[in-house]
Amino acid sequence: MATYVDGFIVPVPTANRSAYRKIARQAGKIFKEHGALSVIECWGDDVKPGKSTSFPQSVKLKADETVVFSWITYTSRKHRDSVVAKVMQDPRMPSDPKNFPFDGKRMIFGGFKTIVEL
Repeated sequence: MATYVDGFIVPVPTANRSAYRKIARQAGKIFKEHGALSVIECWGDDVKPGKSTSFPQSVKLKADETVVFSWITYTSRKHRDSVVAKVMQDPRMPSDPKNFPFDGKRMIFGGFKTIVEL
């Protein structure tokens, strides 16, 4: 049972879906090799702007972009910190933002303690 989650919301140019999926799959495999329990990447399908706030508004979504919602699970924050440290040292991990198929400056991310898991 996972007890710690890293969550991400990122705007991706819709035309870059295949490139994003490729880099997400590559990075996800590296996270899993270093101990992450699961890596989930979700392409926006029913994500509308809200009146006050929403996923599109949170990342300043442009007309030609799609919101991606992702998360990685770990057994604990200590486990997450250990996995992330290993991942960041892995030479296979994509690290040059110029080569990312999305605008990392508008990515939202954070770590969360699980309080309900059914």
